Amino acid sequence: MPDSPPAWLRSALAAPVEEDEIAVDGCRIHRMMWGERGQPGLVLVHGGAGHAHWWSFIAPLFPQYRVVALDLSGHGDSGRRDAYSLENWTEEVVGVVAGAGMEGPPVVIGHSMGGFVATATAVRAGSEIAGIIVLDSPMVSVDPEVEAARLGQSFGAPKVYPDMETAVARFRTVPPQDHYDPHILRHVAEHSLRPVEGGFSWKFDPKLFMAVSRSHAAEMLPRVRGRVALIRSEHGLVTPEIGKVMYEALGRVAPVVEMPLAGHHMMLDQPLLLVTALRALLADWEHSVPFPRQHLARR
Repeated sequence: MPDSPPAWLRSALAAPVEEDEIAVDGCRIHRMMWGERGQPGLVLVHGGAGHAHWWSFIAPLFPQYRVVALDLSGHGDSGRRDAYSLENWTEEVVGVVAGAGMEGPPVVIGHSMGGFVATATAVRAGSEIAGIIVLDSPMVSVDPEVEAARLGQSFGAPKVYPDMETAVARFRTVPPQDHYDPHILRHVAEHSLRPVEGGFSWKFDPKLFMAVSRSHAAEMLPRVRGRVALIRSEHGLVTPEIGKVMYEALGRVAPVVEMPLAGHHMMLDQPLLLVTALRALLADWEHSVPFPRQHLARR
């Protein structure tokens, strides 16, 4: 690994950040916040077994926004529940907006499983959300994280490692991809661990994958009425064919943008390209009027 992270990454990780916890339906939810209060809001939702720090080098790169990243229940530094559901997680996304200092309804950006959560939030919260951007979420095919958990290949009972270095060396993404920024990968891995008796273990609750229903998420797509955009990775899980199906379900008015070179975990291999794509979409939304989904209204 190179000796020093690039300057942009050092600057992003050194940016001022506020952290606190709020209670949502009896569960502690950890959130991180960047930017000045009183600005338009962004809410960043991680994927399965992820956490807010998957975004902590991305969030400071939107200085015109008040940005919040949360740990969904069962993830990161948030509390655990006896059982998990998309409905719970939707309430948590809406809940972290309260008191965060955003001006108006926020845009919710969700990666992978977080895209399912963002979609459910758009349907359930309605006008409380300004729009959603879904990042490589394969809502009409098998999610590899859920399938790996079902088959017992990953995300079983978290192992205990004797020290941080041993644990970080064992960190893997599901699915794997050809390229990662080594500094970002280490940053994410370190924040995926917690001290336990005997060493360190992963923070996520293995039961969380029982909550994810791809069919339920796909069924919600036609019910989204606000702004929506899809970003798919060239080497990700949303193939061009899946992108077309999702485009049809969303009324043929949601842009589907491909990120060249990126794997499924686009923030780990093409973070600045991801920021550019998001900035472009957000800038367009600030100065345009969405097309109506007339053919959906006739159904």
